[in-house]
Amino acid sequence: MTTWDAVVIGAGPNGLVAANHLIDAGWSVLLLEAQPEVGGAVRSAEDVHPGFVHDTFSAFYPLAHASPTIRSFHLEDHGLTWRHAPGVLGHPLPDGEWALLHRDRHITAAHMDSQHPGDGEAWLDLCRDWDHIGEHLIGALLSPFPPVRSGLSVLSHLRGVGGLDFVKTLLTPAAELGRTRFGGVSPRILIAGNAGHADIPLDAPGSGLMGMLMSMLGQTVGFPVPEGGAGALTRALARRFEARGGEIRCSTEVVGIEVSHRRASGVRTADGKLLTISRAVVADVVAPKLYGGLVAAADLPARTTQALRSFQLDPGTVKVDWALDSPVPWAGTPDFAPGTFHVADSVEDMTEALGQVSARAIPAHPFMLAGQMTTTDPTRSPAGTESMWAYTHVPQQAVRDAGEGGIRGTWDGDDCERFADRMQERIEKLAPGFTSRILTRRVLGPRELEARDANLVGGAINGGTSQLHQELFFRPIPGLGRAETPIRGLYLGSASAHPGGGVHGAPGMNAARAALAHHRVRRLLPGQR
Repeated sequence: MTTWDAVVIGAGPNGLVAANHLIDAGWSVLLLEAQPEVGGAVRSAEDVHPGFVHDTFSAFYPLAHASPTIRSFHLEDHGLTWRHAPGVLGHPLPDGEWALLHRDRHITAAHMDSQHPGDGEAWLDLCRDWDHIGEHLIGALLSPFPPVRSGLSVLSHLRGVGGLDFVKTLLTPAAELGRTRFGGVSPRILIAGNAGHADIPLDAPGSGLMGMLMSMLGQTVGFPVPEGGAGALTRALARRFEARGGEIRCSTEVVGIEVSHRRASGVRTADGKLLTISRAVVADVVAPKLYGGLVAAADLPARTTQALRSFQLDPGTVKVDWALDSPVPWAGTPDFAPGTFHVADSVEDMTEALGQVSARAIPAHPFMLAGQMTTTDPTRSPAGTESMWAYTHVPQQAVRDAGEGGIRGTWDGDDCERFADRMQERIEKLAPGFTSRILTRRVLGPRELEARDANLVGGAINGGTSQLHQELFFRPIPGLGRAETPIRGLYLGSASAHPGGGVHGAPGMNAARAALAHHRVRRLLPGQR
């Protein structure tokens, strides 16, 4: 029976990153995936309409493009090609105007200034601050906690951006950040919409940092997509891993992790096989399914199982995919076509929708994140058509419907279709005639998303809430904050670990680095190998 140095559970982006880093270190690595193909929540398929490629889950990847981890793998050598839309991000407004972000900051600034004089220069000031500190801040956010080296780098650059005033800016809620720095609508709504990519309330600390991070990533690296579909990114990671001698087994569900003397010794698969390891198990598994699931509660300290009871998932998700016979008929034509767009009438409308989700109400007018994929990558559908999607968040356990229609929150087929109608109506108001251009519509509710990726519990796409009470050393439970777990040789490498959700590979890389470091220490101990 083969004994592997390491087994990685889950071939999502974090699992693939961990597997690549361990194979680079010379370890023998087996990567196990329950689904028929690799990718986790980074997959695509031609399963909505013939000739149309749709991303099943995530679609745009600024964090992957900016991630030092993913850049270090040189995935372009393994078939990955990035594509960009003419515009990074747009927000259509009810009066037909657009808030727009272009990769050229001066074009962005000129557009903002034409709408409200002075906002252009204020935007360029923000960009200059980011030029000075952004790379160091990203390094600190993605490093294991505490981020000693990157944190010191941030501190050394703070004076150049205003010192504590900049820290205050990062802590300012997104809704307030836009009001204090800009006079017009466009920068405010772009920052707030980008903050809405996480589940942090727009009036809470942390949302301003998220809004600035995503806005400045859009301004510096854009919101790129893999040519041919999201799955091209994870397939490139898989090809790189296999080219270095790694083995991937798909359709292989792990049902348990063997623990001997408080150390991980192997994994059990659904077909009854026991796969033994000599060094590490890295689990790209959401925390509630790892602790007390794959690892039996009897093998865990009581404090861990008790702390997991307060683990909070992020909200669920409803995603709608459309195949359109022609481009979106926007009421107002944007100066440059954006790949990503957000849907909300105003910052206040957005705040209300997100607040309803926090209050466990199904939003009456959902805030939506959406993508025009053929606009971004022409290979996604035939010329003159559009492959498009939109998603929004819903409560994990809804207590009421804030809108009309009596959606129950059970998220069966009827609930999903009626809520998709509500989402579609918002786009129809901004693009009259949109509905008439639909060839096919597919709705993926929380149940369907979890069926396609077991980590998306109840449609939660970030491995747990991004709010401050469950970040840093509180993630996934207080006192951890790192990849190490209470079981020696077992490392948490999913979005449930610091720094959380987003396709940047940091949880996987942090887990692999921890496994390597602990193995080096173990070899120095008497009687250990």
